[in-house]
Amino acid sequence: MNQRLHYIDWIRVLAFTILILFHCAVPFTRFNWEVKNDTSSVLIDSIVMWFHQWRLPLIFFIAGVGVRFSLKKRSILKFVGERFVRLFLPLAFAMFFITPIQVYFEWLQQGKISTGFAQFYPSVYNFVPYPDGALTWSHMWFVAYLFVFTILLLPLFSLSKFKFHNHLKSFGERLFSTPITQLFMAAPFIFYYFALYIKWPEQGSLVDDWFVFDSSITFYLFGFLFGNLQNFWQNCLKYRKAFLGLALVLAIGLFPFYFWDAALPKQQGSKLYAFAIFNGLHIWTIILAVIGYAMRYLNTSNKYLSYLNTAVYPFYIIHQALIVALGYYVVQWHWPIVSKMLVLTVLSMASMVLIYHFIIKRTMLTRVLFGMKWKKGGRKNPVP
Repeated sequence: MNQRLHYIDWIRVLAFTILILFHCAVPFTRFNWEVKNDTSSVLIDSIVMWFHQWRLPLIFFIAGVGVRFSLKKRSILKFVGERFVRLFLPLAFAMFFITPIQVYFEWLQQGKISTGFAQFYPSVYNFVPYPDGALTWSHMWFVAYLFVFTILLLPLFSLSKFKFHNHLKSFGERLFSTPITQLFMAAPFIFYYFALYIKWPEQGSLVDDWFVFDSSITFYLFGFLFGNLQNFWQNCLKYRKAFLGLALVLAIGLFPFYFWDAALPKQQGSKLYAFAIFNGLHIWTIILAVIGYAMRYLNTSNKYLSYLNTAVYPFYIIHQALIVALGYYVVQWHWPIVSKMLVLTVLSMASMVLIYHFIIKRTMLTRVLFGMKWKKGGRKNPVP
């Protein structure tokens, strides 16, 4: 697997696109978010809840695969330097210049402030964490976690540079000689539901977010470990219909009891244990199916993939600020929910493309601040 695998690029682009569309829908749900419509839809709630189960696990897994390929082309030292420049610097930049936009419009809608943005913005430098203050990483928690995971797993990543790693690869190939092994890899995620889901609910705060932390770092690690195993990928391709069928059966079973009307478990008990088993396997089989179908139908490149694969990380950095800013005005319209959601999606997507194409990609400084390679035309190595 030394050649460029275009289906990995497609999965990455499509996964981030789903994430952006997801956030365009959230203002019209009952869930807490930065700007809210005055009414919500149970159907949108349920669809959003379903996407929320697997959108970021898929991205973390693909990010781990990216680490595997990145380390084939550079030393550990260069890898660390690249991750610092392309993860930590955009994170710091966004916390001071992007996410404050989101806090401003949230507080404006809530009536906490009534001033203009110029009067609000200096409060960011009081260095008071959100929600009491204006300093937050908001959606950039994903980048923060990814950077921390990379540092924590660096000793393990470093082992790939030693020859004895080939023996581990041979063991892995034998392990995945059967697709049943592939399914058993859902076991850690089921365990995290049992042990952590109720006690440590999702927060995005890094230090006390152990369900999301442990499951996300495991998806990231699995992407790295399995990224070099031919049998894993061939099983995804060969058994893609079976994985998709199982994922659909599990989704159909989960929807009426858990996703419809957002009826997720709130305490330990049989409802949680059933959810843990079925949803842990559900998330994992979706990832396996997505990989298999992408290998079959998306292992080709074109000018659109080349453009989007470079643009998708800057899109991610700016997307939520644009959705919140535009959403603040759109939710005030007396239109049906679906109409407002469609307008918000179109306006947000168009704004992202325009800002990226005419501003971000044009200068070395903006390219670095938004996580791109600073030299145009350089070898593409998207991060995350």
